[in-house]
Amino acid sequence: MIANKKKFFGGLGMLIAFIIVLIIMFSPIFKGQNGLDYLDNLYNSISKGSAYYIPKVKEESDHFKGKSVIVTMAMTSQKQAEQAALLFKAGGAETIVQEAQLRVTGDLGKVLANCIADADAMYHNDGKKVSSKYNYDEKQALFNWWRAFNAMEKDLKKQKKFKEAEIVALVVKKAVESSYNYYKIEPQKITDRMGIVIFSLVFYVVYTMWYGFAIMFMFEGWGMKIGH
Repeated sequence: MIANKKKFFGGLGMLIAFIIVLIIMFSPIFKGQNGLDYLDNLYNSISKGSAYYIPKVKEESDHFKGKSVIVTMAMTSQKQAEQAALLFKAGGAETIVQEAQLRVTGDLGKVLANCIADADAMYHNDGKKVSSKYNYDEKQALFNWWRAFNAMEKDLKKQKKFKEAEIVALVVKKAVESSYNYYKIEPQKITDRMGIVIFSLVFYVVYTMWYGFAIMFMFEGWGMKIGH
């Protein structure tokens, strides 16, 4: 039995309205996207605008020009090893492929500079510059950089070349991964979209509380009360 019809049906009405808004949010009415995808893309584009670390990384890597290294890297397949060899050759290094293993000898600074140039092109959504350079997919090229550099970091640590391993890890994190994740996303400044950002944050808080109060009013309408 409903103890307080006003509270119960008020809560029920709020819950129905909550569900209607939820359905609208999951409908492709925001430039062909649903609300969650639209906001996800918006915040990705805003975060990209503040995640450009490549100039700083390049400055750090320049200190390693003239530093020769010899590393052996285990790739996932011979095809990937052959593809990765092209990346290092473009940086002036000598490579030897033996099945899925890649051995590289060269100037670490030049190799890093070539990787950073590819990452920079991808960050600015110029994938054709990378794909035409190696004659295969640009995202695969950046993934190969990621795979090879992670293996290179491990081998450098085994050789106790910790400074070299550290700069390789920095390039992976701040250049390769960032460019790969933000590829084809157009950067935006938060100041340019301040209105929608504030609205989305306020809406999130209000919408969450809306659901909570709807449930609370329905239970109170049934005669249930929260006690302690």
